[in-house]
Amino acid sequence: MGTRKTTAPAKKRDRKRWTKDDTELTLLSLPTVLWYLIFSYLPMFGVVIAFKEYKLAPGGHGFLYNLFASDWVGIKNFKFFFTSNAFTMLLRNTILYNIAFIIISATVAVGGALILSNMRNKTGSKIYQTMMFLPYFMSWVVISYFVYALLTPERGYINGIITALGGEKIMWYQESKYWPFILIILNTWKGMGYGMVMYLASITSIDQSLYEAAVMDGATKWQQMKHITLPGIKPVFVMMLILDCGKIFNSDFGLFYQVTGGIPASLYTTVSTFDTFIYNSIQSTAPIGQTAAASFFQAICSCGTILFANWVVSKIDNENRII
Repeated sequence: MGTRKTTAPAKKRDRKRWTKDDTELTLLSLPTVLWYLIFSYLPMFGVVIAFKEYKLAPGGHGFLYNLFASDWVGIKNFKFFFTSNAFTMLLRNTILYNIAFIIISATVAVGGALILSNMRNKTGSKIYQTMMFLPYFMSWVVISYFVYALLTPERGYINGIITALGGEKIMWYQESKYWPFILIILNTWKGMGYGMVMYLASITSIDQSLYEAAVMDGATKWQQMKHITLPGIKPVFVMMLILDCGKIFNSDFGLFYQVTGGIPASLYTTVSTFDTFIYNSIQSTAPIGQTAAASFFQAICSCGTILFANWVVSKIDNENRII
């Protein structure tokens, strides 16, 4: 009994001591912590611009002096943004495009991962996986040139095929009805490789003895996928879904701006989103307070949607929530 009483406090003291492992882990995490402090938390000070009518004070002063010297306007900038003619259109486009992106991309990524994981030729599976992952590393600027080569009215490959079959050329950059499908296809094509890698990693981490037991019990491939594979990737699927919900008020600027050729007037009401609106507002020398208010609105809504999605998951399946 005496020995137990003396060793327990010693073990407790050892757990509280700073060890070499703690130092190594701290040094490893330091670059990431500094990155977030400099590029994520420090710029949050600029949120105050959304509540100010930012003006340059005479005398050539710096940014901070001009910021504090500018008049406080409260929610005036937000009222201007909410009451603008474009707000409803921007809200509709941003949310509907993202909902379509989430549903279709998740379906394609999970389906592709299931197909590749069931391929008997593992070398071929890795080749296909690499080929599908390559578009993820391509810039939207590069992709926009490929899209232009396909869709340009004069010498585009698509119009060449249409005219060869006896049809008439389509003015792709003047017909807005085609672009929702074009943008969804491009977003799915570019991102499916990344999603497939995430789900393939989850599939490979599933205990193979479960499949062996299922085969011994006479389970078919479909039954194995339904009762082993899909439940095995469910935590990753739910996590990805929650994170995607946090981006539902944001859009990929390169996809909507670069691919469409700078959003021509003929496509404005179809492909404009909050991000392109903010960029165009800055380019048109709009007051910086109004653009800051639009960006701040995006950030608040993104935080709210990810918390709401996590709350919904906690009510349905508490084990798979991320917060």
